Amino acid sequence: MKRKPFYRQLYFWVLVGMALGIIVGWRFPEKGAKAGDFTGTELKPLADGFIRLIRMVIAPIIFTTVVTGMAGMNSLKRVGRIGLKAILYFEVMTTLALLIGWVAVKVFQPGQGMNIDPGQLDISDLQPTLSAASSHHPGAIQFILNIIPRSIVGAFAEGEILQVLFVSVLFGIAMGGLGEANRPIINAISQVSKALMRMIAMIIKLAPVAVFGAMSFTISKTGTSSLRWLGMLLLCVYSACIFFVVFGLGALLRLNGLSLWKFIRYLRHELFLVFSTGSSESAFPRMIVRLENLGCSKALVGLVLPAGYSFNLDGSSIYLSMAALFIGQATNMHLSLGQEFSLLAVCLLTSKGAAAVAGSGFITLAATLASMHTIPVEGMVLILGVDWFMAQARALTNLMGNGVATVVLARWEQEFDAQKAARVLDEPVSEPDEKMADLGVAPTTPEA
Repeated sequence: MKRKPFYRQLYFWVLVGMALGIIVGWRFPEKGAKAGDFTGTELKPLADGFIRLIRMVIAPIIFTTVVTGMAGMNSLKRVGRIGLKAILYFEVMTTLALLIGWVAVKVFQPGQGMNIDPGQLDISDLQPTLSAASSHHPGAIQFILNIIPRSIVGAFAEGEILQVLFVSVLFGIAMGGLGEANRPIINAISQVSKALMRMIAMIIKLAPVAVFGAMSFTISKTGTSSLRWLGMLLLCVYSACIFFVVFGLGALLRLNGLSLWKFIRYLRHELFLVFSTGSSESAFPRMIVRLENLGCSKALVGLVLPAGYSFNLDGSSIYLSMAALFIGQATNMHLSLGQEFSLLAVCLLTSKGAAAVAGSGFITLAATLASMHTIPVEGMVLILGVDWFMAQARALTNLMGNGVATVVLARWEQEFDAQKAARVLDEPVSEPDEKMADLGVAPTTPEA
């Protein structure tokens, strides 16, 4: 198949949007601007609007994908087995990510020597985050209760991924129990799913505009000097994420017969979109199509991928451990080994279910520090200026972690077409938006 010229590829225009955003943000900085002057921060609604458009369709896409997949399982035991394996896998990998972040910040100590007095920090910019964090740290019982929506409509209206997944699983099990009688309804839901994917294909064309707005806001707000400010922390976070992806996720792929480099190349459009927007949610609908096309069964993708967006936040785990301990080092808070491991345990809990919250990583960090009372939450102002760049690292790692998790679990469940995967990974990377638009004929996936 003849490939499109580069200037007609989505990633080219995303690059153009990013470059123009940097120029506008640098040319019209917020610092020093007078009242009424235009600044790059005013373009942030372009990025916010794009993320809202994506989130608008995530809940119905989860519902239609899970229901159509689970209706074909015909076995509650199979659902439970996959769910249990997924949860165990998620806990092991997020724990590993936390430990990698802890080791990195202990070895390189990026905050050592800053000698910051928390009492002298201006926390006015943190007030919205602290307010959100106060309601974001429920106990274990409340967390479980929050999975159950107050109403079916409420789950979709609020866009809570865990609640939508809960309703979808129950509905899918119920539909599966009806046998052949469910076929007309399942066919109708399948057509709705294809229509939603076509919506995504239209929305995704706005990505360059969203990237332009996001980069204009970031550079205008923090200035180009922020690219060097706290550079050691950024270097440590990115290095830890790369280490986790290469040696953790790469080893898992290799054990399951796949190449990490080919897998990254296959997902390069999604990775670039996530890097540009700083949100792994922006690529969620596309990941469903890509993983099914890779050879994972539709039913397994529909169950594992949405759950991973709430429970398998590898990049966020690395960020939480490193950012918290960095603030501790910068403010000369000398923690014992026991206190540090207690912090990691709290991070493991507070990270769950936060993916659908705007600025989830920063809010979750605030909730963690506020609950521990060992590291001053005021110290978060130190990383406020560079949090966007760390958000890109954690979003990329989250996306890779969930993609690998789906492949590995599909392989364990014998719901993975290895020959198809090898063929797809060896082919030249096609433009995924064309496949999105052609979903009138859905990709063929193996069904167990």
